[in-house]
Amino acid sequence: MTELQSDALAKPWDKPLPEPSSYVRVDKYGVLRVGNYRISLDSVVYSFRQGDAPETIQRNFPLLTLEQVYGAIAFYLRHRDEVDEYLRRQEAIWAALRAKSDASPSPLIERLRAIKRSRAEQRS
Repeated sequence: MTELQSDALAKPWDKPLPEPSSYVRVDKYGVLRVGNYRISLDSVVYSFRQGDAPETIQRNFPLLTLEQVYGAIAFYLRHRDEVDEYLRRQEAIWAALRAKSDASPSPLIERLRAIKRSRAEQRS
């Protein structure tokens, strides 16, 4: 197994939650989720870090209640160092997967890129 494969298969959050949380859970892949939905804690935290108010975050993720958004933010603030480390691991996993995808794109992606180049040349 290559390093990329082992990193990609490693669970980003591989330990029990620091304390029981009714707002944040760990799914079977080791991804932190908010509520009983597939909405990642990552999404809520990134929005919060960008300065979005909890009400704005809730509007962007209408499945979540405002209470769940506040609960997710409170979880992040209480466990900031651990969540920040988790987010760094997530970013590293995605960067590795993007690099692998860019290095060996599927035939469909190659075809789409060729069409895009052809259209750009026609406009020039």
